[in-house]
Amino acid sequence: MERPIRVLVAKPGLDGHDRGAKVIARALRDAGMEVIYTGLQQTPQMIVEAALQEDVDCIGLSILSGAHMTLLPKITTMLRENDGADILVVAGGIISDEDAAILRNDHGIAGIFGPGSSTHAIIDFIREHVERSSVEG
Repeated sequence: MERPIRVLVAKPGLDGHDRGAKVIARALRDAGMEVIYTGLQQTPQMIVEAALQEDVDCIGLSILSGAHMTLLPKITTMLRENDGADILVVAGGIISDEDAAILRNDHGIAGIFGPGSSTHAIIDFIREHVERSSVEG
């Protein structure tokens, strides 16, 4: 039997709103993925350590605080520095198209999902990219 995709869902920074993260975590779980939810106000270091300890395939970051251009690059840099560059990173929240392009192209955030994104689209994106990396790896 194949191991389910393992996803860490985290809320970096001081953002105190986690309803969306909980909805996504539940949708991923209902789609057959193993979900680890870290809770609110996680530092980049806490997120990376949890991802590595839990041997996740994907990190889903939910951020509404506006600190995405500071916190998300820190997370991807720390992943690379700690042999976690193979972990898929996706983000959701209020992120402008301009910032999204920079995060994708310069910082390795594979997918960015704004308000109103379909949970099916997020699930399909994670499945497609995790399966592709396991085939390529």
